[in-house]
Amino acid sequence: MDVRGKKIFVGLSGGVDSAVSAALLVRASARITGVFIKGLYPPGMPCTWATERRDAMRIAARLNIPFLTLDAHTEYKKEVIDYLLAEYRAGRTPNPDVMCNKGIKFGAFYRFAISRGADAIATGHYRQGEKDQSYFLWAVPREILTTTLFPVGNLTKEDVRARARRLNLPVANKKDSQGVCFLGSVSIEEFLRTELKVLPGRAFDKYGRAVGMHEGALLFTIGQRVTLREAHERGPWFVLAKDSTKNELIVGNTRLPVTTLTQHEIRFTDANWFNSSTCVREAQYRYRGPHIIGQVENDRFITPESLPEAPAPGQSIVFYGDDGLIGGGIIAA
Repeated sequence: MDVRGKKIFVGLSGGVDSAVSAALLVRASARITGVFIKGLYPPGMPCTWATERRDAMRIAARLNIPFLTLDAHTEYKKEVIDYLLAEYRAGRTPNPDVMCNKGIKFGAFYRFAISRGADAIATGHYRQGEKDQSYFLWAVPREILTTTLFPVGNLTKEDVRARARRLNLPVANKKDSQGVCFLGSVSIEEFLRTELKVLPGRAFDKYGRAVGMHEGALLFTIGQRVTLREAHERGPWFVLAKDSTKNELIVGNTRLPVTTLTQHEIRFTDANWFNSSTCVREAQYRYRGPHIIGQVENDRFITPESLPEAPAPGQSIVFYGDDGLIGGGIIAA
């Protein structure tokens, strides 16, 4: 898109990626408005939004662009927090960042921008390279993704920081946020402990032998490394399956699926496709996990390879074709 003279709303989180995104669009002669999205911060959790909003305002002031705040706490509660808790209570492992993108950054923010006359929105997401975040974009509606700009999408993190320093942006050396989209520095485990009844339980190996105690089945996802208390053997231990009703885990020394036969398929639901005519070439079913070659048949991803680890119900399976991301779905039980 030729952005000269276009009215573009940029999501300013207060971090370096969105700051450089806005700066690049300003230099390309677009008419930019910076928008800070205020979420819902559960009681008892550190409230960091005021600090992040201040940094976003400093970025807007440095770039001399208008600045707005979008209060999206209602959407956060419904689209992210309620979803996350319901999935964990059901024994599945949700992907809140995917739903945050779908419902907030490319949902509430998109509607906010278009209602105010924006031609497009822009975010600080990366689309390739070592920090590729396309895995988290599969659920965004196609018509929204096609009207979204990713100014730093093809850059490396090092290049982004170098540009931020050259542009004298106030957050050039700010550390990256490592938390889930609405939790900031708080971990999923800390959040779940405040919201759900989490109790210690027993862990078994795939032969049914008790091997130790875990902190609570609700806290763990399939494939996750777990530290066992009172362990009968040395680890490492990885979650192969779990029974949330009984509060029990099945663990092993690798992430391999806990099946007697080699697993070659993953069933999924809630598919979202960007181009239904493009053939699936490979899939990824854990962020930063390997890409597995295969094809889709009737809501099943089938691969000639043995799956290197057990798929986690509730997590995302994301599909790629010759030109990159083409869709995804939610892993079924």
